[in-house]
Amino acid sequence: MTRTTRRDARARRHHRLRRRIAGTPERPRLAVFRSNAHISAQVIDDTRGHTLAAASTLETDLDPSGEDGKTGQATLVGRRVAERAQQAGIDRVVLDRGGNAYHGRVRALADGAREGGLEL
Repeated sequence: MTRTTRRDARARRHHRLRRRIAGTPERPRLAVFRSNAHISAQVIDDTRGHTLAAASTLETDLDPSGEDGKTGQATLVGRRVAERAQQAGIDRVVLDRGGNAYHGRVRALADGAREGGLEL
């Protein structure tokens, strides 16, 4: 009897989502990656396989002061990726939550992207 780990279950959900979600030039994919310590987001055109905009908590100029922990940092990353996407001429994206629940930091990133002007 094999045991399904949380990591395996997330990967299975992500594969199931990716069958239905694809980034096009008109509406690229906003891919979210969440680790225990950091979160990153990329706007990807899957037809060409190009990353059009990206942001992460690993960036040294991201100032988390005044924000409430990792959730606040996720909001900042969402705003930053939205700003960079708009500079690249992108207004609408489709959210790829990476198999994670739409809750907590993933939701905060999505809300930050909406605040930044992206339509999800």
